[in-house]
Amino acid sequence: MRTHGNWITRAETRADIPVVRSIHLAAFETPLEADLVDALRADSAWIDGLSIVSADGDGRPIGHALLTRCHIGDTEALCLAPVAVLPEYQQTGAGSAAIRAALRAAEEKGERYVTVLGHPAYYPRFGFTRASTHGIGLSIEVPDEAMMALALDEAHPLPSGTVRYAAPFGI
Repeated sequence: MRTHGNWITRAETRADIPVVRSIHLAAFETPLEADLVDALRADSAWIDGLSIVSADGDGRPIGHALLTRCHIGDTEALCLAPVAVLPEYQQTGAGSAAIRAALRAAEEKGERYVTVLGHPAYYPRFGFTRASTHGIGLSIEVPDEAMMALALDEAHPLPSGTVRYAAPFGI
């Protein structure tokens, strides 16, 4: 357990499964998005310790970030799944705390690379840069500024290639 700003962060436990599901259902626009993250949590791409909850001062989970296995070309990497925060805690730093804790946990596990498909104004604060500048792309068309990548270890620059996600992503 760690603190990030006002939030406690820790790895998701089995007891958190229904709570995390309720966070996803409350945070995402459609149940399909919640179903996607649940499928990733049940998939072989799941990596123990890389599903992180952010909690309030009482320890109640209010946010969730998940890193799952993907590949950049033939190189193993991680993918940051859609991050969810209960609506009443959005824009309070709870999502950022979960992301920072997940990235730190990945680094501690010796992971080197992370990709994310998301809002270009949000992820640069965590060190993500435009993936295309490193020769990283997807097999589907997405806005160039939306696909980003991060090297967790500066001694190992990002590889190039097409990102292959876990099966639930369908990409």
